[in-house]
Amino acid sequence: MTLPATYLQMQSTVTEGAQLRMELVEKPFPTPEPHEVVIQVEATPINPSDQGVMFGWSNMANASSSGDGTKTVLTAPVTPQGMGVMKARIGQNLPVGNEGAGVVVAAGDSPEAQALMGKTVAALSGTMYAQYACVPAMSCLPLLPEHSAKDGASCFVNPLTALSMVETMKLEGHTALVHTAAASNLGQMLNKICQADGVELVNIVRREEQVKILKDLGAKYIVNSSSDNFMKDLTDAIHATGATLAFDATGGGELASHILTAMEAAAARTPGAYSIYGSIKHKQVYLYGALDVSPTVLTRGYGMAWGVGGWLLPNFLAKIGMEAGNKLRMRVAKELKTTFSSHYTDELSLAQALDSDIVARYFAKMTGEKFLICPQKDI
Repeated sequence: MTLPATYLQMQSTVTEGAQLRMELVEKPFPTPEPHEVVIQVEATPINPSDQGVMFGWSNMANASSSGDGTKTVLTAPVTPQGMGVMKARIGQNLPVGNEGAGVVVAAGDSPEAQALMGKTVAALSGTMYAQYACVPAMSCLPLLPEHSAKDGASCFVNPLTALSMVETMKLEGHTALVHTAAASNLGQMLNKICQADGVELVNIVRREEQVKILKDLGAKYIVNSSSDNFMKDLTDAIHATGATLAFDATGGGELASHILTAMEAAAARTPGAYSIYGSIKHKQVYLYGALDVSPTVLTRGYGMAWGVGGWLLPNFLAKIGMEAGNKLRMRVAKELKTTFSSHYTDELSLAQALDSDIVARYFAKMTGEKFLICPQKDI
């Protein structure tokens, strides 16, 4: 195979002039270090975590694009508040794309890199919105022969996050889970995992059509946050499951506080010695997303045995170590077309992913919609 001298990579920049600028930049073809491989990227998904790097705190309602084809440039204004939040990245040309899959076309001379030559692999990187990506061999997951790059494109972020939520529950001594934005691609995976592993799960959604999605998957406990009976239904579900750990994808507003309130109310239904400090069992909510960027509001009416904190997949994987992390990866590989399958609304070229009309579609983050970038498309 003849390798090109250059390739295109998507980059995101916040300029001194308070503007977000995204474009395709021509880069020299990488020479892998001994422990690295070069992947010809064939498929890479657009996850909410990717959009955090792509768009930051820019005003995407006023985004526009100019040029065409590989010369397409997306721009959006950044408010003074946004410039303050993103001060550290002003002037930096950031590559984007957390995960993806493709064929290894070049490899360093280490045994582990050479072993991947010619194989279809998935990788967790941060540079996958490109025609090629140079990554450590150890960050690659070789796909099974029956799996394509599109099958494996989304096999890291959502699958490993869902599996790691259950692992966190076990490590911290909880026995059941609460999950928000539960009808998402990740939420559907978490339901399949919990049903297979015998873990009780309380699903929080916002709309009745999302209730149906989860019912069709066999979910047992589903509560609608827009319902007048939300707090009662949530307390009933938490009491039935004994859930004392929640993962909240919204981040802002009062939802984390409502969950803790329901956990405390559920605990109070079990007779025991009264204490002004509330129930003894620790109640924990982890914020792992920011679908709501408003402040997190806590009313603190749930005793003293509680916590709210951030949770990030890479940090958790580092905590449990390589051996435990590899076990999770191997489960993903085995169940790629069942538990961890992803369905895509549309497949985009790198240039199309910078078109403001298309950006508006995937920026909306609608339940049931997931977009895939195919960097080899239209080149």
